[in-house]
Parts: sequence; C-alpha cells; structure tokens
Amino acid sequence: MTLEPIIGLEIHIQLKTKSKMFCACQAHEVATPNTNICPVCMGHPGTLPVVNAEAVRFGIRMGLALECKIADRSKFDRKNYFYPDLPKAYQISQYDMPIAEKGSMKIEVPNNPRSPITIGITRAHLEEDAAKNIHDKDGKTYVDFNRGGTPLIEIVTEPDFRSPEEAKTFLQELRLIARYLGISDADMEKGHLRCDANISLRPIDEDNNVISPKLHPKTEIKNINSFRHVERALSYEIQRQTKLWNAGTPPAVSTTRGWNDVKQVTEEQRTKEAAEDYRYFPEPDLPALDLRELTEQSKNELPELPAQKRLRFVKEYALKSGDARQICDDLALANFTEHVFSELHAWLDSLPELDRAQEEIWTKECGRVGKLVAGWLLSKLGGILAEHKSDIRIMHISPENFAEFITLLATNRLSTTNGMKVLEEMFLTGADPSHIMEEKQLGKMDDTSTLADAIDQVIAQNPIEAERYRAGDKKLIAFFIGQVMKTTEGAADAKETKNLLAVKLENIGR
Repeated sequence: MTLEPIIGLEIHIQLKTKSKMFCACQAHEVATPNTNICPVCMGHPGTLPVVNAEAVRFGIRMGLALECKIADRSKFDRKNYFYPDLPKAYQISQYDMPIAEKGSMKIEVPNNPRSPITIGITRAHLEEDAAKNIHDKDGKTYVDFNRGGTPLIEIVTEPDFRSPEEAKTFLQELRLIARYLGISDADMEKGHLRCDANISLRPIDEDNNVISPKLHPKTEIKNINSFRHVERALSYEIQRQTKLWNAGTPPAVSTTRGWNDVKQVTEEQRTKEAAEDYRYFPEPDLPALDLRELTEQSKNELPELPAQKRLRFVKEYALKSGDARQICDDLALANFTEHVFSELHAWLDSLPELDRAQEEIWTKECGRVGKLVAGWLLSKLGGILAEHKSDIRIMHISPENFAEFITLLATNRLSTTNGMKVLEEMFLTGADPSHIMEEKQLGKMDDTSTLADAIDQVIAQNPIEAERYRAGDKKLIAFFIGQVMKTTEGAADAKETKNLLAVKLENIGR
C-alpha cells in the first residue's frame, strides 16, 4: 500500500512590540523571572485588558504579506482551559472573527517535482502568549510569567504539505517574511517562532491518485523548536503511522504527541481537544475592532517581500538565482548588496566604451559585475566574517568602499590574489581600497618587461618542470603561473602571465 502524508502547520510568532498584548508590561526578554508582570497579565480580579494597537498593525501586516483577506471587523474571544502557565485559566484569543483569513504563500523546494508549491493559509489571528514552564532535574516545575501576555500571531495553514522538507521550507520562508516586515525576530531557538504540526496519512494508487478524499484522524506534534526538529518529527511520525496502516490499525482518533529529540521519537501526551472543549465565547471586556482604516495604512507601508526581492535581484543585478536567494536570506546583507549595486550602476553608466544602445554589451557587462559582487561578497568576504566571528551589520567595510573594490577588480587594476589582501585590510581597518592598494603597492603590474623578467627567473629556477611542460605536460602551466604570482607578490595579471609563459616555455633553447 502506498501512503501519502497530509501535513498542516499551526505557527505562533511572537510579535516584537514594546509592551504586552493587553497591558503596559514590557514584552522584551529579561533574565530575572517574574519581574515583567502586573495585575492585568496575571489575571487578578477586577483588572481590564486594553488592546495593543501596534500588535494589531503587525497582525494586519502579516496578513497582507500572506495575501489574506483582512477582516473589516474582528473581535477577541476567551479560550478556556486550565494549565499552570495560564493564570486566568483562559487565554484571550480569536475564534470566529480572526484578523485575517483565506490567503496563500508560494514556496520553492529544491529537487521537488511539485515546486513551486502554493500553500493555503486558513487564518491568522492575534492572541496572548502563555507563561513559561521550567522543569528542573528533580521533577519540580516552576513558572516564569514574564512571557505571559506577550502578543502572538497564530498562522494556520491548509493541509497542503506532502513532505517534511516542504514544511521546513515554508517555515524558513515565513521566518524571513516576519523579519522583512519587522514584526518579529522569529528565532525558533529563542521561542519567537513555535510550530505545531498536524499529520495523517491516506492511501494513493500507483499513479499517485487519491483513492478517497477523506482525511483520516490527525496527530498533532506540539511545540517543535527548530527547523531540523520539524523535519525529524514529521519523518518519524510518517514511519510510525505507516507501520500502523500496514498492521491494519491506522489511527482511529486524533491525538497530541510531543517530540523527544533525545530519543528521536514522538511521545503521546493526550487526545486532541476540539473547539467545543475550549468553550469559546466573546471577550466581554474588549470591544470589536474596526480594521478598515488600519488596513489601508498598512497596504501603503508594506515593504518588498523576500520572494519579490530575489526576483528583482536576478533581473536587475544579473545575479544567479541561488546567489540571490543566499543574499536575500539576510535582510542586512540584502540591503548592503543593494547599496553596492547602486554605486556600481553609477560607475557602469559612466563607462565611455559602453554604448547603451547595444543592449547585449550592457547586459554582459552587468552580468560580469554581478558575478564579481556575488563571488567576493558571499565567498571571500563571507569567509573573512566567519573567520573573525563578525557580521555584515557591524563590520568596518562600507558599501561604497566595497563597490570601489569591485571596480578595481573589474578594470583589472587589482589581481585576485592581491584582492584578498586588500579586502582583509579593508575589514581590519575600514580603509579605502585604492589607498590600501597604493600604500602597499598591490596594484597590477603594468610594465611588460618587468613581468617578462619575472617569468624568465621562474623558468630558470624550475628547469625540470620546464622540460616536462615541453614534453607535453601542459597542466604545469598552473604551477608556473603560481610561481610568477609568488615572485611578483600577486601583482602580475594572470591572463597576461599565462600567455607569456606559454610562449617562453615553448621556445626554451630556440
């Protein structure tokens, strides 16, 4: 029997507001437990909640980014359940009138025949977070209420995923969108983004056609706290449920399970609650929200989203799609790159030998510069940043200086070898690349006779290799180029060096 996974996600994103959802307590993380609390978020009798307007704006912004229909009117409801991390014994959430619903998001999954995949968004609603339970090794549980009451947006997808990899890709893109919107850091490790995954299996025939459209009882995997754990938990659950199906005992009721990363298994927690178990009713202390004006404002404030930016970088800057994706995965890096290309385009516009009417020449020139930027930014500069445990946000190299550095390479005034020396000095000092090149005499060698003398010296020092080259071992040309670069301290032009070497090596003794 062939079984198809049916996966849907429920994602909670902690919103980056200054205060909590319904009170004035600070919402940022603090080291000391139970210090950012007040009678409102602790649920003391007689207290009244007040809606955080910024959280509502953030919710609308996310709804628009997910192409949802934003409600004209939305209200809050009480979701009733008892748990130690919920001081009121109910959570203020949204039930039948969420802030946004009926949206979609496209994802690109490498090597997936279904890609690009459109994932339906059922709804997105606002609510307050619960407190944080801390379990010690002696079996005691402590509760830190600092997190209780911080604003969340919960995003519920349609069951449109068919593999753990698709679910992970969606979550990574959603995290990026939250960061681009400026509504959350969406860091799973810190609990800013938390995911519950719902999964069931259904039979399909050998042509991948669904035998029955009926969805079987689902298993919910709670509070998965990393992208890797999402993949592993779903993969394990597929294996577990497949064994049940093959044994003739598929899951008969919906259950809730937790992921145990130490044992690499899901563990049953309880049967899953239905909506009626929560006894929803409208929150009597909060009036309904009229969102029409805020929605119009938010439409005008919506920034360029990751998918749009990736496409534009490919089209406008002639970047490869993989390079554009890597750059746009970090908004700070994308902004830095944008400033670099702004400077470079001004330089390209000023080149006298380029006829702008000759589109083919212009496209080729832009592509060459785009390749230089991507290679030096991602590989070379990225390596330096990793080595020094630094970051694009705090480094000393300005976009203007990096653009100037690229022009030195593009105009052959700086070799690749010496380019690395200049870039490292730029990173350490923040100095202008032209000044570094002149001060340390790292520019390319312009004197052909000096280059010829250096080549003669290298050939004379390596007679055995020279004879092997003449005998047919042409791969040795790379060895000789390297020796010339070493002799000239990287100042020689590699292409010119190769041409002169080939002539001189073929004519030894003639």
